[in-house]
Amino acid sequence: MMVILSCKMRVFFFCLVAWMASVSDGFGLSSTTFRGSWRASKKNGTSRGSSSSRSAPEMRQIIILFGPPGSGKGTHAPKIVTKLGTPQLSTGDMLRAAVAAGSDVGKQADAIMKSGGLVSDEIVVGIISDRIAEADCTPGFILDGFPRTVAQATMLDAVLAERGDAVTSVVALEVPDEVLTERICGRWIHKESGRSYHVAFAPPKSLKRGMTPSPDTMLDDDTGEPLMQRPDDTEEALKNRLNAYAEQTLPILDHYAPVVTKVNANQDMSLVWAEIDAAITAAARKSSDA
Repeated sequence: MMVILSCKMRVFFFCLVAWMASVSDGFGLSSTTFRGSWRASKKNGTSRGSSSSRSAPEMRQIIILFGPPGSGKGTHAPKIVTKLGTPQLSTGDMLRAAVAAGSDVGKQADAIMKSGGLVSDEIVVGIISDRIAEADCTPGFILDGFPRTVAQATMLDAVLAERGDAVTSVVALEVPDEVLTERICGRWIHKESGRSYHVAFAPPKSLKRGMTPSPDTMLDDDTGEPLMQRPDDTEEALKNRLNAYAEQTLPILDHYAPVVTKVNANQDMSLVWAEIDAAITAAARKSSDA
C-alpha cells in the first residue's frame, strides 16, 4: 500500500513540474530559465515581483553654488557643468527666458518688471519649477544665485519634494571681506561682450604700469573700446551687499546644514577647484548609495 502511494506521489510531482514548464513556456520562458531565475532570486534573497529586486531610480544631483559676490562662483560653475553634464541655472537667465517664451509665469514677471516692481518669490520659484522640468535637467542642475533667503529655500524644497527630489549638495565658497573688496572694486567689464578684467589680477593690455585705472586707460583687448565699472562694484555698494548677504543669505547654510561643504576660496584657483570637485564627488556617491 505504501509503495502504491509513493508511486502516485511521484507521478503527481512530475505532472506538476511538467505543468509549470508548460506555463512558463507560454510566457516565453523555458523550464530551465524559469528554474534558473527562481534559483537566482532565492540565492539573492528575493523573489520574482519583489520590490527589493528592482533598482531604485538615481537621485538627481541638485547643487547650490553658494557664496558672497566676488567669491568665484562664476569662475567655477562652468567646471561643475563640465564635470556633471548638468546645466547651471541663474534666476536672471531663467527670468529672461521665461519672458521671451511667453509662459504664464513669464508674462506675470514681464508685467511686474515693466511697472517697475520686484518679481515675487512665488513667481521666481514658479519659473524654476518650469525650468527644471526640461529634459536637460533630468540628471540634475546647479543653482547659482538662488535661494537668497531661508524663505526662498523653503519654497524651493517644497517644489523639489513634489518631484521626489531634494538638494543634494551646497558648496559654500568662503572669502574674507577685505579680499572680496579688493576683487570687486578692481573689476572692470566690457559691456557688450561681458568680458571681465581686473586692475591687479587681470588688467587689459592698455593699462601700463603706473597708470591710474580710468575709461581712458582701461580698454577691451579685442575691440579697444572703453571698459566700465558696474554701479554696485564700488566699496560702499559692496559693503551694503555684504551686510545683506550676512543677514539674509548666510542663514541658508544652517537650513541645509547636513549637505553643506565649506570651501576655502581664498587660495590658488586649482586648490579651490580641488575642494569643490571633492565635495560634489562625495555628494554624488552619497546620493547613489542612498
